[in-house]
Amino acid sequence: MADHQTMVAEPEVAKPEVERRNQSKAKKQPRYSVVLWDDTDHSYEYVVLMMKSLFRHPIETGFQIAKEVDNSGKAICLTTTLEHAELKRDQIHAFGKDELIARCKGSMSATIEPVHD
Repeated sequence: MADHQTMVAEPEVAKPEVERRNQSKAKKQPRYSVVLWDDTDHSYEYVVLMMKSLFRHPIETGFQIAKEVDNSGKAICLTTTLEHAELKRDQIHAFGKDELIARCKGSMSATIEPVHD
């Protein structure tokens, strides 16, 4: 008779419960808001067009942001990751002047702010 060796699988070592829980949770990146600041050199139409072009916001949302920035002095356009917020802020700064207002010299101002949970 042929000699048969029996293969025995090594038992899996169970991972501690805490380690398993930590692996299943995705690490959340910190969130940042893109804040648009009010000035007197840009029209509602400009803000609506910018929100539609840069953020793909519908016209109604763009109008609400324009109204909020006019009434409150600032408005949040988007809350996202740091890198995406920086990109959107830079796109606002590069959007150009408002052709509807003669005294307008350039783009609106925007900043990014961390979201505190």
